[in-house]
Amino acid sequence: MQNFVSTHDVADISALIDLALKYKKNPSADKSLGIGKRLGLLFMNPSLRTRISTQIAAQNLGMESYVLNVGNDNWQLEFGEGAVMNGTTVEHIKDAAPIFGEYFDIIGLRTFPGLKDRDLDYSENVIRSLQMYCNIPVVSLESATLHPLQSLTDLITINENWNQPRKPKVVLTWAPHIKPIPQCVANSFAQWVNAWGKSDFVITHPEGFELDAVYTKGATITHNQEEALRDADFVYVKNWSSYQNYGQVKQDGAGWMLTEKHMSLTHDARTMHCLPVRRNVELSDEILDHPNCLTTTQSANRVWAAQAVLSELLRSQ
Repeated sequence: MQNFVSTHDVADISALIDLALKYKKNPSADKSLGIGKRLGLLFMNPSLRTRISTQIAAQNLGMESYVLNVGNDNWQLEFGEGAVMNGTTVEHIKDAAPIFGEYFDIIGLRTFPGLKDRDLDYSENVIRSLQMYCNIPVVSLESATLHPLQSLTDLITINENWNQPRKPKVVLTWAPHIKPIPQCVANSFAQWVNAWGKSDFVITHPEGFELDAVYTKGATITHNQEEALRDADFVYVKNWSSYQNYGQVKQDGAGWMLTEKHMSLTHDARTMHCLPVRRNVELSDEILDHPNCLTTTQSANRVWAAQAVLSELLRSQ
């Protein structure tokens, strides 16, 4: 593995899941692998689970980690090609990234889309610019279109909570929200579940909230949430703003909030959400506080997902 930005960087998803679960059983299994190695973590947006879990994962491998909050701990970065830098940006990625490459052995970047210009966001200019100029492996800690560490975590969580011979039915359901939310978690979950190929995968959402077909190809897609939830084994809940009418929020989506009534249609399903979650907007308290809710397990598994990825990148150097 040379980078970790999408499923296309992973040769064997099941093997990566197995490695993560190995680390969950024995976090110090490769404690010496990262000795003398440094991990840089660039955050252009807030983070709780991603920041802490990745630092713990690095520590488990013997690595040192350094966190930079872009625009606060260091200069505001410019990513535009040919930019005339007479505004608020102080340092171009062309100048900063090679220095990161000298300081660190692996670098992670977290950035969100602006949700105003779809072509710009979906070009992934920010993370691609870092990859182009830093000359070291890049890990996506969430980008404009994808969140691969979260999706790997989700598959780890599904895998360890399923022990039947048949494929589980996995449902990704849209949920309401009070503000525009990126498509990246939903895109990424769809991409990873489809690439994994070990479930019957259904996506349900209101009309007008279709995701980019690049990520959903292979899934069954329906606007009927009840139909989608019937006999589900895992229900992943996530809001996303419109891809077609880019960044648009649905104003009348309250009926999509997951409740016990919805879950009565399922096969005693486990519920999942990447967190943070708006209680009683996306999911009801009764669902989030139910024993079948896996959100805490997902968050804990973020460490093992990151540790598996970092170890593979270290082995490739």
